[in-house]
Order: sequence, then structure tokens, then C-alpha cells
Amino acid sequence: MKTILNVIWLLLCGVWMAIGYAVAGIICCILIITIPFGIASFRMANYALWPFGRTVVRKPTAGAMSLVGNIIWLIVAGIWLAIGHIGTGIAMCLTIIGIPLGIASFKMVPVSLLPLGAQIVSTDQDIRAGGPIGTTGY
Repeated sequence: MKTILNVIWLLLCGVWMAIGYAVAGIICCILIITIPFGIASFRMANYALWPFGRTVVRKPTAGAMSLVGNIIWLIVAGIWLAIGHIGTGIAMCLTIIGIPLGIASFKMVPVSLLPLGAQIVSTDQDIRAGGPIGTTGY
């Protein structure tokens, strides 16, 4: 089921959202000081292409620089990417088939607003196998 949802997502909105993240990443990598933002943006572009079967968890080791970086990201690019996810989610929820896709788009809003200190992991990872807390249930 994940594969079917990912293919539908990719065709309807995944490519466009990934392009938005890639453009933000390229702009951030042009300026030397914003390369960490560019790397986070490319990581989110990958997530926007194939979101089903993956989730976002916060790294407990993210420090104060991550907080400062997230505030800067929020002002410069995060708001616009989040608006894109909200608009896409609303459009997807207009049809019954699109509701799971709309929910996936809404789940991407927090990471688009605050990407630094977040990690994208597979939902198949099990906590007993060393996976992050909160990705699967027992």
C-alpha cells in the first residue's frame, strides 16, 4: 500500500514539492554560511518525493544552534514551504482518494517549518533493533 500511495503522491504533488525544496537548497548552498540549511532542504526534498513509510523524529542532541538556525529558516523559507504543504493538503483532501495524501502533506508542515534537529527515518525500523523511539509500536 505504501508503494501505491507513494507513486500517486509522486505524480500529483511530490515532484512539485521536491522542486520547491531543491530550489531552496540550491539558494542556500550558493551562500557559504547557509550550507546547513541547503543540506536540510535537500533531505526534505527526498522526503517530499517518497513520504509514505517514513517519519520524522526530533534528535535529542540538537542544541542551541539548531534552534537559532530553525528561527532563521522559519523566516526565510519555512513559511513559504509550509504554505505550499497546506495548500497541497487542502487540494488533496477535496477528494476521498486524496485524503491520505492530504494528511501526508499536513504531516510535512512541522519539518518544513523547523528542519534542523529533525531526522527522517523509516517506519519499518523497530525500537528493539536500535531504531529511534516513536517510529513503530510494539
